Amino acid sequence: MRIIAGKARRLNLKTLEGLQVRPTTDRIKETLFNIIQNDIAGCNFLDLFSGSGAIGLEAASRDAKMVYLVESSSKAQSIIEENIAHTKLYDNTKLIKRDFRVAISELSKKISFDIIFADPPYKDKLEEQILDTIYESDILKKDGQLIIEADLDTDFEFANKHHFTVIKEKIYKTNKHVFLVKSEES
Repeated sequence: MRIIAGKARRLNLKTLEGLQVRPTTDRIKETLFNIIQNDIAGCNFLDLFSGSGAIGLEAASRDAKMVYLVESSSKAQSIIEENIAHTKLYDNTKLIKRDFRVAISELSKKISFDIIFADPPYKDKLEEQILDTIYESDILKKDGQLIIEADLDTDFEFANKHHFTVIKEKIYKTNKHVFLVKSEES
């Protein structure tokens, strides 16, 4: 796994070992960033369930104004710290060592985000909680977008009742990215 573009381009990243970990592959990450490339420079970017930090660090490398990486696992936090040090992306990244709900509550008092990316553990079925927490906190800017990485079987029909509208889905072989915005009536 590596940084694909920007000031830290081609630098390899460390990742967690084990069957519970499923880092976003470089190919999927590249596709994602091709879709959002025009929105990255100068944006505030929130990476929930950061894992190795690869998505957030990619955004930082591509000149996001500020990237917050939220991770509750101490093992993953250590990997993220190593990856920040290796990429030297200190100036526009901050690791938040908290559960996503606590992090959103704390951050919403200080900042709002243009892009929120969430890659929760598939087995935990946290997608609806993520939508509710983000909506209730008002941490996503009015014209911002939420991107959730999910397994192929996750049906986002519930999005509307949680004040979000699905605007796009990008399907891959093993998973998908679901792009959401706040619903008009929100």
